[in-house]
Amino acid sequence: MLRDFQKDKDDTWRIFQYLAEFVEGFTTLRDIGKAVSIFGSARTKTDDRYYTAAYETSKMLSQKGFAVITGGGPGIMEAANKGAYDTKGVSIGLNIELPFEQKPNPFATTLINFKYFFARKVNFLKYADAIIAFPGGFGTFDELMETLTLRQTNRVQPFPIVMYGSEYWKGLDEWIRNTVLAHKYISSSDRKLYYIVDTPEEVVQIVTEAVPSK
Repeated sequence: MLRDFQKDKDDTWRIFQYLAEFVEGFTTLRDIGKAVSIFGSARTKTDDRYYTAAYETSKMLSQKGFAVITGGGPGIMEAANKGAYDTKGVSIGLNIELPFEQKPNPFATTLINFKYFFARKVNFLKYADAIIAFPGGFGTFDELMETLTLRQTNRVQPFPIVMYGSEYWKGLDEWIRNTVLAHKYISSSDRKLYYIVDTPEEVVQIVTEAVPSK
């Protein structure tokens, strides 16, 4: 498997591989209408409360007319795709090729496969009207922090960033407030870039109030 930043004598030609992934993503997703991207751990089990919450959140948003975009794999991604699938909504998976963990779930009715993380992340954000982050690991942190950075720097249009599960995210929130903000590495207004919630209903309310009908 090619790594995103592997040194290679054929780096110039690899540009066409990058381009091909962008073209496939843009062509497939450009007409999906309003949409949410949902992040979260691939390791979440089906009997986990966050799996159930992701399913219910996705189901409710799908019923409101939102397409649901996930990483296409198991865990939280599967739960979110299943919520949209069960309502006969638009269920999209942006799958990444990995040597472990990541196998496409059966509930993404539109599946795009990526070799490159950066191309995949562009597609997560380019077509999303809201971002919802459920508990997860390094991959979820990466996606969440890049989203916050792009919002902070106004490189993407304003949209809600919702972090689900106060028990899980409170440590991060406290660190941002007590350490990062205390050192003045961010502005006080930057803490308003995200919400932390504990119910699917709160997610739906935030998203539907922020996203106009298309």
